[in-house]
Amino acid sequence: MPTVSMTVNGKEVSAEVETRTLLVQFLRDHIGLTGTHVGCDTSQCGACVVHVDGKALKSCTRLAVQCEGASVTTIEGLAANGALHPMQQAFHENHGLQCGFCTPGMIMSAVDMVERLGNKLDEKTIRQELEGNICRCTGYHNIVKSIAAGAEAMK
Repeated sequence: MPTVSMTVNGKEVSAEVETRTLLVQFLRDHIGLTGTHVGCDTSQCGACVVHVDGKALKSCTRLAVQCEGASVTTIEGLAANGALHPMQQAFHENHGLQCGFCTPGMIMSAVDMVERLGNKLDEKTIRQELEGNICRCTGYHNIVKSIAAGAEAMK
């Protein structure tokens, strides 16, 4: 079995994995970061979104060996010095969750959205950008409200 090495949330990590190990499995099972969720196993739901080399992707669509030498940020890596990331704080303040299962992927997608499109996001843009993220509990109203507030806070 090959050994894969990458930087996850600023820390160098490596583990011996089967070549078929998905990035989401590597994060959860090999290094114990369980904030990245497995929702559908078919890349439909977005619960497993992480940032790889600064770009959001569904970690169930990438093999761990494909991320050799990459820099990966998970939901656990957003907070700094004991303070929530502005997007995490916005989800908290605007109740952008219900059961919370989709929340890590929503937040990671939202941070990427702001980094790509800037902080002035209208509701239509936010909803379009969330097309690859599914929430089974809410009507998305508070999620959209949270992302708009988080985007503004990320200035």
